[in-house]
Amino acid sequence: MNKTININLGGIFFHIDELAYQKLKLYLDAIRRSLSDDPQGRDEILNDIEHRIGELLSERIKNERQVVNENDIDEITKIMGKPEDYMVDEEIFEEEPTYRSKTSSKKLFRDGDDKFLGGVCSGLAHYFGMDVTWMRIIWLILFFGFGVGFLIYPLLWILIPVAETTAEKLQMKGEPVNISNIERKIREEFQDVTSRVKEGVSNVTHKVNSEEFKNKAKSGMQEMVDTLGKIILAILTIFGKIIGALLIFIASATLIGLIFGAFSWGSVEILGFGKDYVNYPPFFYNSVVPSWILILFTFIAIGIPFIILFMLGLKIISNNVKSFSTTTKLSLLGVWIISLLGLGFAGINFATQTAYDGVFIQKQDLTIATDTLVVKMIGDDNLSNKSELRRRYDYETVYDNDVQKLYSTRINVAIKPTDKTIAYIKIRKESEGKNRLAANNDAETIEYQFNLEGKNLLLNGYFLSDFKNKFKSQSVDVIIYLPINSIIYLNNSTKTYLDDVDNIQDILNRDMPKHYFKMTENGLECLDCNLAIYGNNFKNKNNHFKLDIDKNGLNIKVKDGDKNAEIKIDENGIKIE
Repeated sequence: MNKTININLGGIFFHIDELAYQKLKLYLDAIRRSLSDDPQGRDEILNDIEHRIGELLSERIKNERQVVNENDIDEITKIMGKPEDYMVDEEIFEEEPTYRSKTSSKKLFRDGDDKFLGGVCSGLAHYFGMDVTWMRIIWLILFFGFGVGFLIYPLLWILIPVAETTAEKLQMKGEPVNISNIERKIREEFQDVTSRVKEGVSNVTHKVNSEEFKNKAKSGMQEMVDTLGKIILAILTIFGKIIGALLIFIASATLIGLIFGAFSWGSVEILGFGKDYVNYPPFFYNSVVPSWILILFTFIAIGIPFIILFMLGLKIISNNVKSFSTTTKLSLLGVWIISLLGLGFAGINFATQTAYDGVFIQKQDLTIATDTLVVKMIGDDNLSNKSELRRRYDYETVYDNDVQKLYSTRINVAIKPTDKTIAYIKIRKESEGKNRLAANNDAETIEYQFNLEGKNLLLNGYFLSDFKNKFKSQSVDVIIYLPINSIIYLNNSTKTYLDDVDNIQDILNRDMPKHYFKMTENGLECLDCNLAIYGNNFKNKNNHFKLDIDKNGLNIKVKDGDKNAEIKIDENGIKIE
């Protein structure tokens, strides 16, 4: 038969047998002795420990008449930890205890030590294990985005209790409520209070000695300013978190795009398909550096700055993110500089590939079967996908006999007079190269065809070139030389290819097709143009002939050396001088 004792533990009444009481008393005395060297906060620590033991015992007691026995005390000490397992000096706060105790599940409290209004956000942040700033951003969205925050926040403020005791503060953060954590928590609070007291005393001393304190105390307006400062600081903190999240999003999207781009470009290049399926930047073409190395350099040159931005965003969001070590920073910097130098070399090499202009000229006589030459531009539907044959300044990738080539319609057609008795054609091919000889050779390799069938001169409306010459500004000029008094007919297909063709009437190039022209010393003369349309521009460039048509009638002036003639046609009739 054991004697029972009534005790009050942490404000809770218990029946406990004598042996259990003795064991509990020895346990608390051992804890007290471990704190005897540093009495600061000892009473509060013991009070919190007793409160926690009382909570644990109350969970085990099923009814008021149940007596606490030795087994109950043993279970409690296992949870709280044994005093002999702890250091009795300050080292207890520097290292984790060596025993293993049961972890404590989190409980929802309001954090009164880190509150903006009621501590609801900080309490929820502790409960869900997230940064309090993000929780406040969520509540701002609920407040201003959906409006429900104005109803939910006050309700949670009322229903959720504030964490007042040390045990409740530990439970709020999910830390085990044992001797070590209680003692550590209380000592941290005492140290914080001590520093605040010292700072406060220093500030008070300073203010007491100052004239400002002698003149007036801190006013309510100053408190309002302080509160406003806290609000502005919180808004800036939230804005900083948003900037950090934005940096992380931009950097992540860029890095993912680079990874996919490098894989798609680099893999097909290494497998030997890059030239057929991938369109690279200009300096990749005809470079002495392999394309897959340039892809790697590009990935590194762009990727490393965005990796730095990504880490910067993480550090803005969370202070727990560690920076790169010095070795890592120097390694990244070295690799980045090497990639920039590689790309710079490729860029310089590309610039040298187009440093000089080269020309290749081809001439051929045109033996016309009749007195009229018909000019027509022709295309090849098997090469280009364009629906209309016209002059353009871009390039198209095509395959000629399964060989990848450049397809271009950058062709200029001009018509000029000649003193020879026979017409001829000159094909002028232009290209750029790293030197004059290379540029001339590249110009010569341009593939351009024309053919004379009877009176029809069939000109290709396109030319082909090696794919590596994509950025060498290649073009073809076709100049047709006609003897004086020769007749030429321009097919409608030449409409976009004519390039500043001289004619007496100054007819625009786009209006010249579908008309017959006669070659004169001063250029072409239209034989079938409607003077009502072209009459205002109908003039001889050497002032030998002038035609004016206006509201007053028709006025023609002809000059041949010292002789002049003029014809006027108006409402009064015809007048010849």
